[in-house]
Amino acid sequence: MPTVPGTVIPDPVSQVAGQGEFVITPTTGIRATGDGLPVANYLGELLRPATGLPFPVGDTGDITLVIEAGHPAGGYDLVVTTTGIRLAADDAAALFAGAQTLRQLLPPAIEGRAQADAEWVVAATVIHDYPRFAYRGAMLDVARHFFDIATVKRYIDDIAMLKINVLHLHLTDDQGWRIAIDRWPKLTEIGAATQVGGTGGGFYSHDDYRDIVAYAASRYVTVVPEIDVPGHTNAALASYPELNCDGRSPAVYEGIEVGFSSLCIGAERTYEFFDDVITELAELTPGPWIHIGGDESLTTPEADFLTFVSRAAAIVASHGKTVIGWHELGRSTRLPAGTIGEYWSFTTAQADAAAHALSFIQQGGRLVMAPADVAYLDMKYDDSSTLGLTWADGATSVPDSYQWDPAAILPGIDDDQLLGIEAALWTETLATIADLESMAFPRIACVAEIAWSARPSVPRNFADFAPRLAALGLRLDAAGIGYYRAPEVAWHH
Repeated sequence: MPTVPGTVIPDPVSQVAGQGEFVITPTTGIRATGDGLPVANYLGELLRPATGLPFPVGDTGDITLVIEAGHPAGGYDLVVTTTGIRLAADDAAALFAGAQTLRQLLPPAIEGRAQADAEWVVAATVIHDYPRFAYRGAMLDVARHFFDIATVKRYIDDIAMLKINVLHLHLTDDQGWRIAIDRWPKLTEIGAATQVGGTGGGFYSHDDYRDIVAYAASRYVTVVPEIDVPGHTNAALASYPELNCDGRSPAVYEGIEVGFSSLCIGAERTYEFFDDVITELAELTPGPWIHIGGDESLTTPEADFLTFVSRAAAIVASHGKTVIGWHELGRSTRLPAGTIGEYWSFTTAQADAAAHALSFIQQGGRLVMAPADVAYLDMKYDDSSTLGLTWADGATSVPDSYQWDPAAILPGIDDDQLLGIEAALWTETLATIADLESMAFPRIACVAEIAWSARPSVPRNFADFAPRLAALGLRLDAAGIGYYRAPEVAWHH
């Protein structure tokens, strides 16, 4: 039986059921030209394993992918009839988003990587859809625990399925430095050798990082690298004594406490170091943003912090990149125009966090919303969770992660002041892909819907969303993606 309309995550702007169904046969092909060809090739690669069918890509076919003018920014139109499927959008990224919707209209067995016995049909429907926010992010912390290229690529595939289009890589922290910097080789010789718990470490060479960026681009995902400064820098300080005001390197660090480290703000060598890092990172990163952290610099005096932030942000801007920083960066009133703040406090805004976040708006920038009590995927689901932490106001249930709105947290903020939202996955307690996926799913689907789907006229109701999560569960099962079977959802067996 075809998948019925009304099961797609994120929820489309409009979806109307038609009559009948489109039946996929051994002769079904995918038609596309120009910039649409990479999306067509991706779709073919997605459909072939489970169906066992060839799905040739070329200038003929029953499934037509078209790039044409006239669609909303980032949006697409999908029409399924008994005689064919037409997917159209303004550009390839939007076409790719539409392909993720088409994927969810097929039986869940399509997600498997081995041939399955299923009826490959798509229910007739008309979908008109476009995103609420341009920036729909997922943050992966590879500093507390290091994850190899294959794991990062798998996570990219995981998030792309839900129309998430930004991967924020937290590359540096007290526990590890994960990106090679040729001018400062000890960052990886010493700073990359550890991780939480003392179980090893690792880093990405320039070629490794290029590989990740290219793979993300093939899924229309932009990589945002983060170099967290001036705090969260013990791995760098352990690697180079000249970055420390006393000229002595601390021991490497494998714990999870925060707020104890800081670069030496008054030393010119600090800024030479940071400029060298950003020079290499900017050359490796085609996307428009570089994240410089700025959070939890608890041992950095306020005047020093403000001095450093102003200079560091100017260095990033001098390399042609837009600065992103955690909301504490907004303590500075001397940020480059257009700097983006990332709000990580709670849905009930704390006064200082709200003031710092609003500072970005006052300086001509915008915000990415990642409130920790609903969008931090590493928080425990409940008291029985074996993984995760609880510092963000306790556990975060699956309903918690769905029933919030990013424009309802800070005073005077609406969608125009928001670049988007982000689901963050910190890895103090997470060491494997199974750990990552079990903590991300299904909550990342909740955040993805908030990022994409239109702002509702009434507050979101998890009871209405739960049946679609249950349908997603079948897809995750077929794909071999582990997830938390939240008790609020009637999962299929």
